This record gives sequence, structure tokens and C-alpha cells, in this order.
Amino acid sequence: MVAYQDDFATLDPAIGYDWSNWPAIKNVFDGLLDYDAGTTLEPRLADGMPQVSSDAKVYTFKLRQGVKFQNGRELTADDVVYSMTRVVDPKTKSPGAGFYMGIQGAREFADGKAKSVQGIEAPDKYTVKFTLAEPDVTFLNKLALNFAYVVPKEEVAKWGEQFGHHPVGTGPFLFKEWQPGQRIVFDRNPNYFFGGLPYLDRVTIEVGVAPEVAILRLEKGEIDVMGDPIPAAEYARIKADPAAQKRLVQSPQVSTIYIAINTRVKPFDNVKVRQALNMAIDKARVVKLLNGRGTTANQILPPLMPGYDQAYKGYEYSPDKAKSLLAEAGFPQGFETTIACISTDPQPKLCESFQQDLSKIGIKLNIQSLASSTVIENAGTEGKVPLVWTGGLGWIQDYPDPDDFYAPLFACGSAVQGGWNWSWYCNADLDKQAAKLLGSIDKGARVTGYQALFRKLMDDAVAVPVYHGQYDIARSEKLHGNQGDFGHPEHTLRYERLWKQ
Repeated sequence: MVAYQDDFATLDPAIGYDWSNWPAIKNVFDGLLDYDAGTTLEPRLADGMPQVSSDAKVYTFKLRQGVKFQNGRELTADDVVYSMTRVVDPKTKSPGAGFYMGIQGAREFADGKAKSVQGIEAPDKYTVKFTLAEPDVTFLNKLALNFAYVVPKEEVAKWGEQFGHHPVGTGPFLFKEWQPGQRIVFDRNPNYFFGGLPYLDRVTIEVGVAPEVAILRLEKGEIDVMGDPIPAAEYARIKADPAAQKRLVQSPQVSTIYIAINTRVKPFDNVKVRQALNMAIDKARVVKLLNGRGTTANQILPPLMPGYDQAYKGYEYSPDKAKSLLAEAGFPQGFETTIACISTDPQPKLCESFQQDLSKIGIKLNIQSLASSTVIENAGTEGKVPLVWTGGLGWIQDYPDPDDFYAPLFACGSAVQGGWNWSWYCNADLDKQAAKLLGSIDKGARVTGYQALFRKLMDDAVAVPVYHGQYDIARSEKLHGNQGDFGHPEHTLRYERLWKQ
């Protein structure tokens, strides 16, 4: 049994996109590819790794035969074509659509200029072929994302927008029930095709459980995993108790937690105002409030990601210089604005810290403390909120490449309704540079190119990188799994590989 404070918004793989519901979505669905205990890709619905053309544009997959959806129907190549087309269809409002716009014809389809995506084909019942407009060294990683999980067309048609509350896939667990505000239940799929998984007979996710209550219930043996971060006060107690530390799983997290600045909302359309914010935030105090669970960030890429720039110093913490920049921008007396943050501890406290910081330079910061699903919805709506604190939401790597910290967060194609470009930033020149880097097989040139790209983002002050995090997962002593099953770099919790005794 797992406990979270906030309910989930959806279990639809094309739509769900936060760190809590991604592992739950993986219970029900599979993609062509998945990851091993680390970041090495391996076949899942595919019968093997794909055949790749000499120009690195065509990827041909053979499917496992006999794999069945949980409604009893066999999965075929047409299901893959449908599922991938559905993701890039604007009607779906998938935040992952931007990952797949490099497929030939995807942009034309999304713009309503074509009735299908030319580069997604099913030559026969068990063969799928993808053709890219340009080479993309990250394409296989993108096929391992939740967005690319395969869904049955008839079930989507049956449930419509409610498919995410009645999910049907090929995954290790069967969706059993969802009682909003209370629990989501998954039962073991006895016909799962892969590797004797899962080990657990049932996974129950309780919602509406505050972290302070969840940690006490964990210690009483009433739940097995605490889904939300451990509250600061309880974390200090656990760290001081050798016995309690046995229930704490810790691992590095390839993440950057930041304040997204809506560059299309006044006065944040002024780069000097955005730069002032970068100089006004006391990041060291944030890490202290987190009991040291992270390191301060001076750039968008995290240290464990290729392309991280060791030589880059970033913006210094200087309220005086920040205030001068505001005056230069035409706001000597400051202004009033709003930040959205999730209501789960410790995020409201961190937003209060930002509130104190900005008050020193004349900015009155109002805090909207909301459920995570509401923050995501508001942030993905243009003009809805000027500042968004991403604590408790991300950004945690989707795949081990620096493109993952550009394409979904700052590329023009992601500045869309439902997307995660919460800065609503678009720089066509940077998009062209990123496209060239995607096609480059020269690792050294890619690193240098991404360093220049991310320096430009920091010059434009499109966000305030605050800290790089770590996984701290509290579990019961009866629940077991390997380190990578509790803090997997792509999936966080891998429920199908956990067991109890």
C-alpha cells in the first residue's frame, strides 16, 4: 500500500505527466522499449531492438506475438500506429506531443494538413516502422517514455475523456478500481507476458493522506511506501535514528527544481525583471529548509547530465543588484505578482521563502497553494499564472540526454496548451540549434553545443534554477526490491519488481 496526499488526475499515458502518476501508469501499460535497472534500453513489446537504416532515419520494429490487452484482444502493429498518432493529435492535448514532432509528417498532421502521420506505419500485423524527418539520437529513449505506451483504440473510443479513469493496457497489473479522493487499486495480471512479473498480487494507492500522517502510518506498518517527500521535521528525526534509516532508500536524482517564469506575462516579458529574480532567490536557504536534501543549482542542467557546465557560475545571490535591475527595467518600487505551488509539504514553506526573498527587492509575492493536478493544469494554460514553483513536480529526467531538459521545457513546440513549457518561451534560433544537436553523433560536439544552448537560456533568464534533488523514499521493512526499484532514474517506483515478506 502506497500513500499520497493528492489524488491523481489521470492514468492515461498520453496525458499523465508527473512523478507520482508515472509509476502508476506503468502498472497498466507497456511501450515498445523500457529500461533495465539503470538507463540501458531493452525490448518490451518489441521482440528485439529495431533495425535502423544507414541514414539513421528509419526504425523498424518487430512486435512480440501473442501479447494481449487486458480486455483479451491481441496487440498488433495497428495499435502502435494508433497510440503514437493519438499522442501527436492536438485533440488529445498530450504534454508529450513535442517529443514526437520529429517523426516525418507529424507536424503536418498536428497542423491539420494531413489525415495521418506519414512516418508511422504498420507494414504488416507485427511490424512497425518509424521514419524521421531528420536523425535523432534520442528517438529510442523517447519511445520508452510513458507517452509512447500502447493503448487499445476501442477502449479509448468507449470511455472518451474518461479513459484515464478506466485504463486498459498490456501491463503487469490490471486496473481494478478508482475511488476519487480515496484509493486506486491494481491487481496482478496473471497473463502478463514479461519475465514472470509482477511479484505483488495487489497494489493499492491511497490518496488524501498528508505526509505527516503517512510517515506515522508507515512506522505502524499500515502502509508500505510513502509516496510524497518526508516532512522536514520527520526527516531530521529519521536521520538521527539508525533503526529508522533502514526504512529510508536514498539515491541521486537527475533533476533540476526551478521557478518557471512566464515570459509572455508582464512584467516578466522584460529580461531584466527575470534576471532580477535569479539574483534575488536565496537558494542555499531552500536547501537548508530541505534538511540538505539537494544541492543548489546555478544552471538548468543537473550535474549528472551530459552537458552540465562545470565552468558556468550563474547569477550571484545579490538582493541589491536585483533591486538595481528592477529599477533599470522601470520598476523601482517593485510590483505584485503570484506564484503557484503544490500544497504538499514542504513546498508551501519553500514558496514562503521566495516570498521573503522577493519582498527585499520590492516584489509582493502572493502564493497559490493548490493540488498538484491543478498547478499542472494552470501552468499549462497560457497567461494563467506568472510564476510556477516546480517543487514536488519536477523536472526529473525522462531520458539520459540534455535534450530532455530543453525540448519539453523550453522549445517552441512545447509552449502549447497542456505542455510543460511553463515559461512559455520560444526561440526559433535555439530550436534550430537543438535540432542539429539531435542529429549529431559526435558526443564532444553535442556537449559543447548544449552548453552554449543552456547558457543562452540562462542569459534570457527563462527560469530560476533553485536546486538539484535526491530520492528519499520511506518504505516498510516488509517491502523489498533492488535500489533501482525504489529510485529508478526514469520510473522512480517500479511496482512490478517489488515484493513483500
